[in-house]
Amino acid sequence: MSGVPILSLVTFLPLVGVLLILFIRDEGPSARRNIRAIALWTTIFTFLVSLVVWKNFDNSVPGFQMVEKVDWLDSGISYSVGVDGISMLFVILTTFLMPLSILASWEAIEKRVKAYMIAFLLLETMMIGTFCALDVVLFYVFFEGGLIPMFIIIGVWGGKRRVYAAFKFFLYTLAGSVLMLLAIMAMFFQAGTTDIPTLLTHNFPANMQTWLWLAFFASFAVKIPMWPVHTWLPDAHVEAPTAGSVILAGIMLKLGGYGLLRFSLPMFPLASADFAPLVFTLSVIAIIYTSLVALMQEDMKKLIAYSSVAHMGFVTMGIFTMNEVGIQGAMFQMLSHGLVSGALFLCVGVVYDRMHTREIAAYGGLVNNMPKYAVAFLIFTMANVGLPGTSGFVGEFLTLLGAFEVNTWVAAFAATGVILSACYALWLYRKVIFGALTKESLEGLLDLSAREKTILYPLIVLVIFFGVYPSPILDATATSVEALVNTITISLDAAHVAAAN
Repeated sequence: MSGVPILSLVTFLPLVGVLLILFIRDEGPSARRNIRAIALWTTIFTFLVSLVVWKNFDNSVPGFQMVEKVDWLDSGISYSVGVDGISMLFVILTTFLMPLSILASWEAIEKRVKAYMIAFLLLETMMIGTFCALDVVLFYVFFEGGLIPMFIIIGVWGGKRRVYAAFKFFLYTLAGSVLMLLAIMAMFFQAGTTDIPTLLTHNFPANMQTWLWLAFFASFAVKIPMWPVHTWLPDAHVEAPTAGSVILAGIMLKLGGYGLLRFSLPMFPLASADFAPLVFTLSVIAIIYTSLVALMQEDMKKLIAYSSVAHMGFVTMGIFTMNEVGIQGAMFQMLSHGLVSGALFLCVGVVYDRMHTREIAAYGGLVNNMPKYAVAFLIFTMANVGLPGTSGFVGEFLTLLGAFEVNTWVAAFAATGVILSACYALWLYRKVIFGALTKESLEGLLDLSAREKTILYPLIVLVIFFGVYPSPILDATATSVEALVNTITISLDAAHVAAAN
């Protein structure tokens, strides 16, 4: 692919779809059909181009590949993109989930379809750009730029409390990011550059690392989200349209975990080691507390939202083990959670489109007239629980294994989350799927349509495939994770030697 700006192509291809949609002035039935088709084919083509990126990606190289760099400001800030083992698969996950989200919106969104599809395509560009950015200012622009289309998606096409949820989402995430912007400015004045590969080799003073780490953590913790700054997520999920929830849980939460791996650990290793006990504590609280809260929910979406907070607790725990097993597990867990949580929200969307309610008490006995739906929901529920043979097991097992090497108590307390997840997930499944079909409103419900099968079946295949054969993911991330751990180890050893002298 020498000479072809493949990463820029995959990043900005969705904007081509935006331009095509803008040419459609009408909002009649045929125009809406054309808008949906343009959005769908744009995201499919973007996914295919991203597969070309993966095909040309060399797993054995730890550094950044397919780098494109153009200086655009005299101060040294540049348009620079590239991928490594830490970012490559997140690009694939983003481009894979977007066509499914467009399909999920096919019948659910009938008003302002043009603006809706434009918002989703803009969001795709922002998310891909965040994972590919190799300049910290460019990263910040993409990272924050994604807030705007998601804010609009929740605020315009959401539920009854959509405006409240949209503003809460926006203000929480923006407040944390202001501190990150100040930290970026401090890094520039200290290192004289905003180039991420250069900053990765710069040794920031120990006291400065502490403040920089806290500033970046304020932004990433909200994005993940970690306890206690997680309260925006259930509201955002409940009010967002189905596709909005899929992207929010499947991709946008991963931006925080990715930021920790890209910035906090390699650039501020001393501070990361110092604050690891704090992160472990917050992670364990998130796993146990939000699992208990999930048990008390009456809304399907809110239950899955709290489940997401608990599962992301395994991610932050795995990242700050700072060993290869834990970090590999955290990355696998993020990718698996992107598939599983997205699928669960899609499953909720299937019945919501028919009944227009997410109340658990409104359902029961769906296995009688929706058997295919029941099987699909069961597979994703089992993956959410972490059943061996599903992708959910691999990530949780590796993060617990990595935590066990560092602190057995942390691993022991975190392991209770596996039991609690089985409690709330199986309770939800029993209430919705099993039992007699006694409610008259449910008797006429039809099983999965061809469109819904097209959305859910590929996710079923991937969840089982990566649960049985996780090597494609682990192989893609192994070299870069090994290099990251070596960087941290060298920095910590040097600090210990300096302290001893």
